[in-house]
Amino acid sequence: MAKVLCVLYDDPIDGYPTSYARDDVPKIETYAGGQTAPTPKAIDFTPGELLGSVSGELGLRSYLESQGHTLVVTSDKDGEGSVFDRELVDADVVISQPFWPAYLTAERIAKAKNLKLVVTAGIGSDHTDLDAAVAHGLTVAEVTFSNSISVAEHVVMMILSQVRNYLPSYQTVLDGGWNIADCVSRSYDLEGMHVGTVAAGRIGLAVLRRLAPFDVKLHYTDRHRLPEAVEQELDLTWHESTQDMVPHCDVVTINAPLHPETEGLFGDKLLATMKRGTYLINTARGKIADRDAIVRALESGQLAGYAGDVWFPQPAPADHPWRTMPHHGMTPHISGTSLSAQARYAAGTREILESYFEGRPIRDEYLIVEKGALAGVGAHSYSVKK
Repeated sequence: MAKVLCVLYDDPIDGYPTSYARDDVPKIETYAGGQTAPTPKAIDFTPGELLGSVSGELGLRSYLESQGHTLVVTSDKDGEGSVFDRELVDADVVISQPFWPAYLTAERIAKAKNLKLVVTAGIGSDHTDLDAAVAHGLTVAEVTFSNSISVAEHVVMMILSQVRNYLPSYQTVLDGGWNIADCVSRSYDLEGMHVGTVAAGRIGLAVLRRLAPFDVKLHYTDRHRLPEAVEQELDLTWHESTQDMVPHCDVVTINAPLHPETEGLFGDKLLATMKRGTYLINTARGKIADRDAIVRALESGQLAGYAGDVWFPQPAPADHPWRTMPHHGMTPHISGTSLSAQARYAAGTREILESYFEGRPIRDEYLIVEKGALAGVGAHSYSVKK
């Protein structure tokens, strides 16, 4: 029997919900491109419940304990002597989230002698040292596509809120004011602007599709060029690199995974090549942007705004400069963990566990590392250090 160690974020401050704003969430059965939504044999939760916090347990306890496995759930993952570190030593399976990542470093992997499977409840496995996972023969999986549209919707929201100066205008209402000139002095129309995405995979392409009706000029760069039919359908301009694309854009959105080629990509050098007054949106990973370079670009006016949903480290410390820099629209990492998305990534996590414990292949779409090498979607999206 296996020990499953699950790291989830804390419950709401006022306690686990007893009711919700809505009675249900739409059921999504297939994604764009034909991939089916998660198909576990059963679920032990009601879709629309808060599953990603400690008390939600991803709806896994009944299933795992009925099979004789042990489930340990905690939010205590950092600092010497954390519950995560203590329980990791003899864990067979680790489940973590990109929103509240348990950073599975090479040192931690070396100490976890029983560890065989690492699962991301959501998308993005960069909080696991993939080189170490490869070296130790681990299987790494994530619930690909489960919350891609959730993130894409968040990107569009952030673009509009930045360009239209929504957040300061809302603050004016909260403060009892009505100075329209103050609100509109930084407000523009998105229509006609040039918008580019760094990466056009599941999230990036979904962003492009959702922006097309706004009558913007769409650009993209990706290591895998999109089919010509898609480029023509959306009237896309392809660029060979991020460096080639960003000087043409009024808005840039980052939708790439974090790997050695993207870490620190948006630093002083690249930011200086962008149009003065560009808006930068980052719902990918915090380390793709240089923390202090972003602050400098906002203070100088090189960037008109920065909206992000990702930080490093996570959770961000209280004194993180992105909390107080000018013209920002930062959120904690929530874009992919709406209650709608949680129903899918919880079901996908169970599907992965069912496959693993029953000796069946894990879906190729879910695999990041298998048998000592990048595999499945991981081979398409990630690179490892050479």
